[in-house]
Amino acid sequence: MAYLARFEPEGSDVIALPAMAQFEEPRTDFSPLEWSVIRLARIDGLWTVRPPGRIGRFWNWLIGRGNPELANPQLEALRKMAVLSWHYGFTVAGIAVADFLTAGFSLVQYELLVSSVTRAANSRTPRSSPEVFA
Repeated sequence: MAYLARFEPEGSDVIALPAMAQFEEPRTDFSPLEWSVIRLARIDGLWTVRPPGRIGRFWNWLIGRGNPELANPQLEALRKMAVLSWHYGFTVAGIAVADFLTAGFSLVQYELLVSSVTRAANSRTPRSSPEVFA
């Protein structure tokens, strides 16, 4: 009986957030390059967030699709969070948010990212319109 199942706290893992320096003021905006990564993440599928397995790599080789990952680890963390935000909004898993924060971004930037993506997804402007993220 599923309704009798208990949720035990021992089985859940605690997600540790990275320690932030107290003397540094967190960034509150993105650079133009970072905004372009966020815009381009709109067309990426959820399959681009996970690393491909052997069959996935073979399939990508077979159809001529390249590796979607970016060379810069910080921009790759931003791209993954943007892809997840385009698909799920604020309901992204905590471990993904922790990875985003570990890459050097702040909580203010996370909220800015998701609110901008949500606003752009709900607007009726075309995808390529630059004023979506203004």
